[in-house]
Amino acid sequence: VLFLAYFTLQVIYARRKHKISPPETRGHPEFERIFRAQANCSEYFPIFISLLWVAGIFFHQGVTAACGLLYLYSRLKYFQGYAVAAQGRLGPLYTSAWMLWLLLGLALAGLLAHFLQP
Repeated sequence: VLFLAYFTLQVIYARRKHKISPPETRGHPEFERIFRAQANCSEYFPIFISLLWVAGIFFHQGVTAACGLLYLYSRLKYFQGYAVAAQGRLGPLYTSAWMLWLLLGLALAGLLAHFLQP
């Protein structure tokens, strides 16, 4: 939640800096990149939280927490890279996508082990 608040504040600061009033979403390229980065992170947050929750309950809390921290760090780097240039988002984007796939695998493994135990 703190990450989402930070990203939202960055959009507010960019709006003020470039004098772009809500509900406008177009304007200076720097504002548009920051706005898109914030929107992209917000769109993936429910998926991340759901996978983190299920993997933590059914697989292993420690492994899940480590994956969650790596995901959050990669999303922070994604946001920072995207704010500077659109190409700056790619490396962290791939890392965060791999973390989501890993969390999905952990969640599925935990669910299968839980429900298929004799």
